[in-house]
Amino acid sequence: MNSQCDSDIPSLSHTLSEPPSAGAAGLREWLGLALLALPTILLGLDLTLLHLALPALAADLQPTSTQALWIMDAYGFMIAGFLITMGTLGDRIGRRRLLMIGATAFAVASVIAAFSQSAIMLIAARTALGVAGATLMPSTLALISNLFTDPRQRALGFGIWATMFALGMAMGPVVGGLLLEHFWWGAAFLIAVPIVGLLLVLAPVLLPEYRAPHSRRLDLLSVTLSLAAMLPVIYGIKQIAKNGFVLDAVSAIALGIVFSLIFVRRQRRLADPLLDMSLFANKAFRVALVVLLFSLVAVGGTMLLVTQYLQLVAGFSPLIAGLWMGPPALAMVAAGIASPLLARQIRPGFVVAGALVLSVVGYLVLTQVGRDAASLAMIVTGFALIYLGLGTIAALGTDLVVGSAPPEKAGSASAMSETVQDLGASLGIAVLGSLTTTVYRRMIQDRVPEDLPMDMHEALSDSLWAASAAASDLPPGVIEEAQSAFTAGFNNAAFFCAVGVAFLAILAARALRHVGRPEHAHEEQ
Repeated sequence: MNSQCDSDIPSLSHTLSEPPSAGAAGLREWLGLALLALPTILLGLDLTLLHLALPALAADLQPTSTQALWIMDAYGFMIAGFLITMGTLGDRIGRRRLLMIGATAFAVASVIAAFSQSAIMLIAARTALGVAGATLMPSTLALISNLFTDPRQRALGFGIWATMFALGMAMGPVVGGLLLEHFWWGAAFLIAVPIVGLLLVLAPVLLPEYRAPHSRRLDLLSVTLSLAAMLPVIYGIKQIAKNGFVLDAVSAIALGIVFSLIFVRRQRRLADPLLDMSLFANKAFRVALVVLLFSLVAVGGTMLLVTQYLQLVAGFSPLIAGLWMGPPALAMVAAGIASPLLARQIRPGFVVAGALVLSVVGYLVLTQVGRDAASLAMIVTGFALIYLGLGTIAALGTDLVVGSAPPEKAGSASAMSETVQDLGASLGIAVLGSLTTTVYRRMIQDRVPEDLPMDMHEALSDSLWAASAAASDLPPGVIEEAQSAFTAGFNNAAFFCAVGVAFLAILAARALRHVGRPEHAHEEQ
């Protein structure tokens, strides 16, 4: 297996001016992939960077619980809302050009976020970051299709790309913890500035430009319909996370579904649609999207709960909590790089199914977590198994989605891949956060002392992080009750994930069992 990998990566004796052999990438292409890894890591970092910073941010900006949720995942939701539009826009105006425009906007929005003076200002900056991030994701992924035409090298390139994105997500808490140890919470956003500067300098040298031939003007009505489909659903999920299944939440989701149907109908009628619905005719494309979506729902929500547990239950500082997230991150990196190589020997569907089974075991381990000393080992072990699955799914799922599309539709396929991953991670925060909060509130309801002041009562009943902020004013033993209630909610959320991911494993094993290995990818087209 090592010899196969070595044969894919060119010798350092090659120069940038030497063209690669037919179908094989040269050193310039691999350096281009390394450059694309930088904004990819940055995008992953911004999805989870605030997980450990939330307590410090809450103390500084005093957000409400609803504002705190928007601060956490407005970024991911806006990326998901605009990815389809931006993926198609990159195919029309140039993928490298869109990457550079979006990177500049991302740096500007990052500076605004770093120096936000209120929760509303930070939410607005995070929203702008999401729109800018939506230009970067499909551009980086689609450019890999331009850099690598050999199926084996392309699969490895997608694997490295997915690993870098997942690594950014995993390292968000670690980086956030390190920065919080020495700086204020806003410093985490300033990481984007030097990365974007390097990208703007090197992109014209290392990255090719690509525009889809014969592409027409962007259909603005389709853009409007795509946003009308996504944003009401996002609002509805937010309201459910806060208030349960209230009328306005259900109505918003229903409205989003109606606009989704109108959007799909229009795309089927257009000669050059915003989203090519013919991509869904490929079974591997459809199933890979489903696996990516729901596996990221589980991982995205669990990651937030784990970081909260390490700080608010285990009592670690942001730095120490972030460092405990390091071993699972290493497991994910190993899986992301090794899985495309393993898929050369074993059919990708079975590799994906096996990885999902490992994730199920990890979630089951988390159902046993309590407040005792042994629970820390359970957290690290369970989350490492979950991350082994994530690294594999992200790498092979991305290749199955983008590799099944023709080159001129790579931007659209990339956008769909990233839409479901980012939407999944953000949905996970809302769904699992809501489930955990529901269990927490039911358990804590009977344990709140009747003589507590109203503001203390509201903080204790709202969430563990709100109760922890007021811990010094609470009677002895009350915060421990709140920690136990949160842990019970965490256990329930982990069990929910275990059941859901088990179904995904069965789906992958059955529906993807005929998908060929990378070197035979043309047989599946």
